[in-house]
Amino acid sequence: QVQLVESGGGLVQAGGSLRLSCAASGRTFDVFAMGWFRQAPGKEREFVALISSGGTIHYADSVKGRFTISRDNAKNTVYLQMNTLKPEDTAVYSCTADRTIATMRAGVGYWGQGTQVTVSS
Repeated sequence: QVQLVESGGGLVQAGGSLRLSCAASGRTFDVFAMGWFRQAPGKEREFVALISSGGTIHYADSVKGRFTISRDNAKNTVYLQMNTLKPEDTAVYSCTADRTIATMRAGVGYWGQGTQVTVSS
């Protein structure tokens, strides 16, 4: 029902910044909570941030103060601005869409293919 395509990943030095984008299509974007998870090699997928349809925002403690999630409903796009990147931020970042915060935090819903973020020390 919903298709998600991430972009903006790449290689950056520690302390640098990247801006990820997730473009959604297939169903009205506005009704969904949108979020980001990440998964490093050999590790479980980790919640990063979400923004609900009403504007409620959650961040993982590990990214608070460094990452900013936002959405542009007119463009059907959610963004993740990542500043002060650390090597431990290296992971595949995936966009997700869901109708509730609870199900999103549980990893239920629609998923994009992911975009690689690599932070060098």
